[in-house]
Amino acid sequence: MKKENNKNNLKLAKSINKNIRSSTRKLKPILKSIVGKKVDVAIRDLTFSEKRICKDIKKTISSAIANAENNYQYDIDKLIVKEAFCGKQVIMKRFRARAKGRAAPIVKPYSNLTIILSEINKDIKKEGKHGSKS
Repeated sequence: MKKENNKNNLKLAKSINKNIRSSTRKLKPILKSIVGKKVDVAIRDLTFSEKRICKDIKKTISSAIANAENNYQYDIDKLIVKEAFCGKQVIMKRFRARAKGRAAPIVKPYSNLTIILSEINKDIKKEGKHGSKS
């Protein structure tokens, strides 16, 4: 019971970016690399990444930071990326003309991106370090 009350008191800042022009397969490794990092470190990593899609991810993180600051009055220096995940959106299907009257399909996938931020507390650090048996 006590843990449920603690989860309800924890306010999470969230930002959703829909219709990103990239596949989830290309987004997932980038999102896994920023989960658990401080926000300023995550933005720095995305800035120096050579992937095209990092610009959209950085924009979504900036929106989540603004939500955290405006809605919950969180300190920007204490924010971490708690969760970052993506899901499939619509897929545009196109065809390219090939030799002998044939056609080859072209798939243009879109994705949804969700980033959830939380503030670092001493309680969260203790929960994250140890498993259930220690």
